[in-house]
This record gives sequence, C-alpha cells and structure tokens, in this order.
Amino acid sequence: MNPNSLSKYRPFPPVSLPDRSWPDKVLNRAPTWCSVDLRDGNQALPQPMSVEEKLEFFDLLVRIGFKEIEIGFPSAADTEFQFCRRLIDEKRIPEDVTIQVLVQTREHLIRRTFEAIAGARRAIVHIYNSTSPLQRRVTFSDASRDEIREIAVSGARLVRDLVPSIPETEIVLQYSPESFSDTELDFSLECCQAVMDVWKPTPEKQIILNLPATVEWTTPNVHADQIEWMCRHLSPREAAIVSLHTHNDRGTGVAATELGLLAGANRVEGTLFGNGERTGNLDIVTVALNFNSHGIATGLDFSDLATIRTVYERVTRLPVPERQPYAGELVFTAFSGSHQDAIRKGFERRRKEGDSAAAWGVPYLTIDPQDIGRSYEAIIRINSQSGKGGVAYVLENEYGFDLPKTMHPQVGRCVYDLADRLGRELDAAEIREAFLENFANLSDPLALLDYELIHHTAERGEVRCVASISHHGRKEDAVGNGNGPINAFVRALESKGLKDFKLTDYRSHAIRGGSDADSAAYIQLQHDDGRTVWGAGVDPSIEMAGLRALVSAWNLLRHTGRGE
Repeated sequence: MNPNSLSKYRPFPPVSLPDRSWPDKVLNRAPTWCSVDLRDGNQALPQPMSVEEKLEFFDLLVRIGFKEIEIGFPSAADTEFQFCRRLIDEKRIPEDVTIQVLVQTREHLIRRTFEAIAGARRAIVHIYNSTSPLQRRVTFSDASRDEIREIAVSGARLVRDLVPSIPETEIVLQYSPESFSDTELDFSLECCQAVMDVWKPTPEKQIILNLPATVEWTTPNVHADQIEWMCRHLSPREAAIVSLHTHNDRGTGVAATELGLLAGANRVEGTLFGNGERTGNLDIVTVALNFNSHGIATGLDFSDLATIRTVYERVTRLPVPERQPYAGELVFTAFSGSHQDAIRKGFERRRKEGDSAAAWGVPYLTIDPQDIGRSYEAIIRINSQSGKGGVAYVLENEYGFDLPKTMHPQVGRCVYDLADRLGRELDAAEIREAFLENFANLSDPLALLDYELIHHTAERGEVRCVASISHHGRKEDAVGNGNGPINAFVRALESKGLKDFKLTDYRSHAIRGGSDADSAAYIQLQHDDGRTVWGAGVDPSIEMAGLRALVSAWNLLRHTGRGE
C-alpha cells in the first residue's frame, strides 16, 4: 500500500473486557454446524448452481453429516423458491435435518418465505437487518438506532404471528444483527434482546442469535472479546444459541471462529472450502478437521475428502486451492529434503511399531492423510530441492524397491539433477524410469548374456559359475568358483582381468506390489581407487538379479561422477 494512503484508515477500537476468560478455555466439544453453501456460498458464485446441482450438493451435505443446512433465500427468486419446494414436496429432507432459510425483515418477503417452507418438519427462519454505524449512515440514510431496532422487532413479530399458518412445521427463529463485527456492542445487544422479548425463547425452545463477522475488521482476539461480552450480557443466556458466521477479509476466519467458540459461542455457520463473498466464508472443513486432529468428534464425516472436493469443484466451478488446509493437492506433500526424510522415518517407525491406534506422530503431518481418504503415495514429491530420502520413499511406496540407506544419496543426486535440468517436479513414474535407466540392469560396457551355476564342485559347498559376457562388444566365456553365485561370478570376472574392486555390500528382496516373479538386488562395489557405487538388478530370478546388480555397479564405476 502507498504510505500516503494510510491516513484514510483508523485502528479498530478494542473491547473493554479486562477480566476476559476465553484465553484460559480449551476446546473439547464440537459446536452445532450449519452449512450455508447453498445460500451464502451460492450467491458468491460467478455462475450460481442450477436446481439440479443444488439438489446434488444438498445430498452431499447430508451425507457429510450436517443437521442444519441453509438452503437459500426462497423469497428472492423463483429458482430459490422452487428448490425449497422440491426438497419438501419430494421428501428429500431427512427427519434429523433442519433446513434454514434467509429472509430480510420485510413483510412481503417473510410471507413468501412461509409459503416456501410450508410442509417441512422443521425450519429455521433466519431474519436479519444491518446494524452498524456505517450501514446506518450509508445504506439507511442516517437512520437512527431506534429505527434500526424497530426493523428487527417488526420482523420478529411477523414471524411469530405467521407460525400458526403452517402448524405442521416447527419454526425456530434465528436473528442476525448483520455487520455485528463493526456494530457497537451495546446496540447489538439491544437489538438481540428486543427480538428475544418478542420471541420469548426458553431453554427448551431456544432462539438462535447469529453474530456475524460480515466483514472482518480486526484481529481474532477482538472478535472473541465481542462474543464473550455478548454471551455475558444476553439474558436469559440459556435461552439463546449463540452462532458464529465469520468471513475471511483479513485471512483469519478460522482463528476468529475458534476463539469465538472459546468465548462462549456454540454454533458455527460456514461453507465447504470457504466459498463466499469477497475472500470467502469460514471453511467448515478446516475447523472440523482441526477438532478431529485433537481427537474431538464433530459429527461431520470428511473421510472421503477427495470425493467431496470433486463434487464441490464440479457444481460450483471453483477450484480448491493447492494449499487449502487438508483438501489442497499439495498439503500432504513435502519437497524439502529434510522434511521428506523425517516423514519417511515417521512412517517407518509406525510400521515397525505396528500399532495403528497409537497416538499419531509423524513429523510435519498433523493428521494421518489416510483418515481423510488421501494416500501416502502423494505425500512426498520430488523436485530439485528435495532430499535423498524422498526418492527412496517414492520408489519403495509406489514400486516396492527397498533401497539400502547408503544408496539413497547416489540415486537421489541422479534424480534431482534430472529435475533440475527439466526445471520441474518429477512424477513417480519418471522417478522409477530414472532409477532403472541409471542404476538397474546396466549393460555397457559389460553385459551378462547368460550364466550357469554348477553346485558341489570338487570343494564341497563351492559353486561354479560359467558366464557368457560381452565386454565392449566382444563376447567371451568366464568361469569362476566361489562360495555362492555372486562370489563365483566375481572370480569369473577376475579370471578375465576385470576385477578392480571389492564387493562391500549386497541386499536382495522380492519387489512388493509388483509381479510375484520380480526380485530386486543391490550391490555396492568399492573401486581400488576408493570410489564406491551401488548398482541394482531386477529379474524374475533372485540369483540373476544379484548378478545383474553386480554388473550394473561394475559399469557405474566406469562412469565418472556416479560414484561417491
């Protein structure tokens, strides 16, 4: 921002609450959730949802577990009215789900709303009017506080008087002093108390008082102070459900909601992935999964978050950002080498301990991605900034190659050099291809064409290897005896003057997740000049895989820059 423009802005006034109690509170129980995707979210779409899309979205919200769903503004447009009627007439609303409808405190709109909800088992009628000094001055042309309060009271009276007209429907009143976030607290209280005086709620038949941060003006702690102040002064407090409806203008909607719950609120309105006007509404997915990450049940099921995201993106035509908490494509992804290594070690430890019910503890991951339908395969991705452990993780978890730890730097360096040359991230298939091309079954300048093992030679326990090899294109046979296939082949190479190394390590295993016939072997050779390299072999025969790994390592010793 241009420094010269700062003079037009003013600090937001704090709330006088010296004995505030919310900082010492702990969240240990989830609130009541209300989705406003089909109203607040829908009105913010460049292309609003069709009726069929809204029906699909409604069914999705029910499957997730929402028990209160704001379905729209049925008095505002015929499409909204017909959607409400279809839900009721086609009996699409489960017995334990309550629909909510929004309406301005204007008589003809409230009457039309009652026509829309007739026949529903239970409905929340959500009335609102703007209350802030800015709205009173600009929108309502310098209306007085008395005039604004009377708008709220007249709306509440009309809803009360219309309740007998649809006796089959239980009506719950919800009132919002819209723009509560920048309304004087005493006036917000005055409006809410006036509506309560009309509705006469009881602890058994509560009113919902929704205190919206229609625009986020200040820090979350001030929002919490506002909520605690209201909760202290409402009377009778137990007759009211205090509801939050935060927006995200300052990027702190989630924090403001969580602190508002600490401050005494017990209901939350929001949308999936935070869709809404301007910078959006509260992301209910984030808040609910934050609760889950502390072991608190929410009643909402995001165990198949990928499918939820797919439906959302299709019907709203909005993408979920890659860094959106929990749902974004990259949020369980580590590019940093040290992060990759720590994540890999965390998963390895959990596998070894074998207790899936043990407290979650994998570095850099606040929850187990599998719990929301994400796979481990996508957790580590590779670019030129990644670490050696990341490549090994991908090769093991995607393709079953269990590389020796001391092989990780050699393979990692090769893969990261490739990513650096291409200037982009590598996918798992490209990582596997790079590994096989550069380390497995190498045949230049030395190739193993065929071999035969003869057991129990003159020395009991010895193995004779008769190998057909190609060296710089020249075919020849090599014969050697040893205490096993690998040792015998080393002796065969020695007989041809091709041994200038020591074999320092050997591993082999069946490839998990691959063909039942596939085996992998890894051999480390140390050249006479001190350089060490790992080579790999892949073959249906475990013996042949080992011999191919030795040949690969031998060839890598001829390629400068690939050793250590």
